[in-house]
Amino acid sequence: MDSLNLLMGGFSAAFTPMNLLWVLVGCLLGTMVGTLPGMGSSMAVSLLLPLTFALDPTAAFILFAGVYFGGLFGDSTMAILMNTPGQASAIVSTFEGHKMAKDGRAPQALATAAIGAFIGGMISCVVVVFLAPALAEFSSNFGPAEFFALALFAFVATSSVVSDSVVKGLAALVVGLGITTVGIDAITGTPRFSSGVPELFDGISLITVSVGVLALGEVLHVASRIRRDPAAHVMKFSGRPFLSRSELREAAPAWFRGTAIGLPFGVIPAGGAEIPTFVSYAVERNLDRRRRIPTFGRGSIRGLAAPEAAGNATTGTAMGALLALGLPVSSTAAIMLAAFRQYGMQPGPLLFDRSPELVWTLLASLFIAMIVLLLINLPFARHWAKVLRLPKQYLYAGITVFCGLGVYATSGSIFDLFLLLGIGLIGFVMRRHGVPLAPLMIGMVLGPLAETSMRDALLSSNGDYSVFVTGPIPLVMYGLLVLVLAFTIRNRIVSRTKQDV
Repeated sequence: MDSLNLLMGGFSAAFTPMNLLWVLVGCLLGTMVGTLPGMGSSMAVSLLLPLTFALDPTAAFILFAGVYFGGLFGDSTMAILMNTPGQASAIVSTFEGHKMAKDGRAPQALATAAIGAFIGGMISCVVVVFLAPALAEFSSNFGPAEFFALALFAFVATSSVVSDSVVKGLAALVVGLGITTVGIDAITGTPRFSSGVPELFDGISLITVSVGVLALGEVLHVASRIRRDPAAHVMKFSGRPFLSRSELREAAPAWFRGTAIGLPFGVIPAGGAEIPTFVSYAVERNLDRRRRIPTFGRGSIRGLAAPEAAGNATTGTAMGALLALGLPVSSTAAIMLAAFRQYGMQPGPLLFDRSPELVWTLLASLFIAMIVLLLINLPFARHWAKVLRLPKQYLYAGITVFCGLGVYATSGSIFDLFLLLGIGLIGFVMRRHGVPLAPLMIGMVLGPLAETSMRDALLSSNGDYSVFVTGPIPLVMYGLLVLVLAFTIRNRIVSRTKQDV
């Protein structure tokens, strides 16, 4: 009851004209920046950081929160329309969302993403307000062994479930893991697989890989086939910017399943919204295989609804983890933590006692931001979809320019542009030979976490490998992994049996 009273006080402060203005500005900026390849909410917050010192802390963090959530909406927009995610959290939205756009259902795909993001974000905000202590206690149970089990589960599940070919899925995973090993080893300080090139000592950025494999690789793939099969790239779309009753019935269970998957990941420092989006997609794909007529791979609305809800549910609880524990679980949250410190504040349990006005006004502004983002994105789905009417040679040329600009803006290095071209060629080859992209990206995202967790666990146990099977959480993870593998093998056997018949 105290939380509810404090939240009502936060709403009274958030509904002042200036704070409402900052919510609107943050949502618009986040959505706009999220539509640019290689850009995202983390870059927008970092660029805005020196510009907000003239604001009071409450207004500044309301602006940052609007950018944080708005970035996810913008990422999904371009992931769906152009197969070009702004951040790794929108990678999964390209799998089914872009197929819906190519099939003429771009407005419906955008509406699915907007409603899913709204549902996931609103539920996560409620959880943050009323269940933050329980979530904080759950997060404190994770150590190196638990993080390694989580990463291993994501590796194997993604490679075997998301991919139709286990061999190709594992090959893509190995490529992603190999990319993460480039650079200076954090523990020993020795260069690894850098060939003496100084520009590789810091490793290969996830932004460079995601933009190169997904965006530039798609551009090269389209360019290689546009003369051979030009009709395949002429996208038409219906003008209905809303979902029918049947589409709502189809998407609703996936929205809530995705939200349930995403909520716990907001308080687990495992890289932000990337893991739950992949996990929710894998769950929906497994359920789809049990249907009489599977729809995945042809623009499944559930394959888009679940990841969108999961990503935004994670972002909401991530804000709670940042405020209650001082625990940043994503790059954007880490920048916001730095902003708190520059304002002379330390997030954590004491923040609720020392600056309750800021905390509860910020939490109230999250609810307002969800409504603002829905109003911004849902009615304009038809207008966003009109981007598809641009001539393909101009459209994909523009995407290529933004790919280069986004990567160069993050590093300021010409070398990274050549690296982007090389990785784009890898993405093109993978598409040409039917190698899935999801295992590569999940290996890139979780590779550093798996490596550091494994080494930390071995150091703490003096090299005793039994540490990886000690405790209930790793055992539950491995048990779930065995079930996933058994279910996948069963499905493969059944499908081959049907083909033989």
